Amino acid sequence: MFGLTSLGVVHTLISLVAVAAGVWALARHKEIALGKPPGKTYVVTTLLTALTGLGIFQHGGFGPPHVLSILTLLALAAGVAIELKGLLGAWSRQGRAIAYTSTMLFHMIPAFTETLTRVPLGAPLLPNAEAPEFKPIYGTLLLIYVVGLVLQLRWLRGQGVRPAAA
Repeated sequence: MFGLTSLGVVHTLISLVAVAAGVWALARHKEIALGKPPGKTYVVTTLLTALTGLGIFQHGGFGPPHVLSILTLLALAAGVAIELKGLLGAWSRQGRAIAYTSTMLFHMIPAFTETLTRVPLGAPLLPNAEAPEFKPIYGTLLLIYVVGLVLQLRWLRGQGVRPAAA
């Protein structure tokens, strides 16, 4: 199916659940948090997506998708540690938001790349991951991420989530 290996199919299905849970968490709660069902689903399925992504070598050896998987694992680890241990003190909720919301960006980059280089089947919209058309797509994703993160952090500040005075 679409040139995917069995692991690729599992990886893709898990990632679709992760993205849906992330969108649900952000739309409903304006943040991703382990204490809420969509947030917990997002973190677990994003972890599984990143781990399964490390085993996919459809385009040769270790490459940019594997780097994104590692960045995702690091951001998840940071987000979970910040959330559960309060590592940033009064800034913990903001730190968690930055970490988890960053992983949404990390989902979107390969989602667009893989979809546009595979669909429609037999005549994909773009020839490969190096196609110049990806630069504005990635730029737009980055802009959406930055604007969304700024709005999320402003919302948190409006909720009374502020660092304690020194």
